[in-house]
Amino acid sequence: MIILLLISFFTALAISWLSIPSIVKVANEKHLYDEPDEKRKIHQHNIPSLGGIAIFGGVIITCTFFVNFTALPQWGYAISAIVLMFFTGVKDDIIPLSASKKFLAQLVASAIVVMKSDIRLTQFYGFLWIDGIDYYTSVTISIFTLLTIINAFNLLDGINGLAGGVGMIASLMFAYFFYVFNSPEWAVIAVSLAGSLAGFLYYNLRRRAMIFMGDTGSLLIGLFLAIFAIVFIELNREAFQAGKAFAFKPPFAPVLAISILLLPLFDTLRVFCIRIANKRSPFSGDRNHLHHYLVDSGLTHPFASIILYIAHISFVLFILLFMNLPQVLALSTLFLLALGFSLGLYYFKLKKQTPTHKDIKTPLETAK
Repeated sequence: MIILLLISFFTALAISWLSIPSIVKVANEKHLYDEPDEKRKIHQHNIPSLGGIAIFGGVIITCTFFVNFTALPQWGYAISAIVLMFFTGVKDDIIPLSASKKFLAQLVASAIVVMKSDIRLTQFYGFLWIDGIDYYTSVTISIFTLLTIINAFNLLDGINGLAGGVGMIASLMFAYFFYVFNSPEWAVIAVSLAGSLAGFLYYNLRRRAMIFMGDTGSLLIGLFLAIFAIVFIELNREAFQAGKAFAFKPPFAPVLAISILLLPLFDTLRVFCIRIANKRSPFSGDRNHLHHYLVDSGLTHPFASIILYIAHISFVLFILLFMNLPQVLALSTLFLLALGFSLGLYYFKLKKQTPTHKDIKTPLETAK
């Protein structure tokens, strides 16, 4: 199985890596650029934003060859949702869609995953001291979960390498758990996404990116990881009930899934709260994301992304050390850890932007 996973990873990587130069060439010839502005887009050159096409191609082509559709019949419906999300992203990257149309596409894709693929949360797993839920509550909560994660990753894509790197790390984490749960099909899908993102990062994770993933990429990553999170939680419950030694207690699985996706989820919640507190729409743009704090402190995009990668991995390792804590306490501890990290980045930004005595010039020095 490990050989299959390695082949899947490098096949997806090769497809993504080899296709991007052609995508860049076509984008340059057709003038399909993400153009800089003076507000939130901080790149200084016209850069193609169709990298999500390569990511999509790497995942889907690899899965076509290496996923056993007979053993995973619900994957066919999931592909329908992924294709819908792909075309929505491509359309938005070329000719921007209204927010309502994007949300409608996300809602339909999420409904397909939940109601046709039957990939959904079947329990509350002790959250708010609730376990069992009926089918309609299950559908509602699952669709809400998918929409939240999709939009969180869409908002995370703000600097070179961030969404792609976080998505790759999260995919590899889920792939590991699918492997130990003896679910090779889901493991292949997860490593295929990781491989596609690795090929994309070769061109994106640099001081001057060659290509952006665009909404095509960020929406796809969000949908894939949302599916992985739900599948992980449900597979863990089945493994625990079967008495498998490597399974976590069911109430801990949602906590671990949240920790794997904590960076985009917490950052989205935090900026929404800041905007609402400032009496603005939570969907309005600003420079309050964690990656903005790092870049505004003078760090390069790659260095800022690497710092956030380390934080991302640290959140997961931290919560694994406290897996025996009660669910509410574990979630509270995770939230406080993320809050402390965000406050640290904010004060780091303030410190870098505050002029020192040496930087302050007298009127006479200014005149000179």
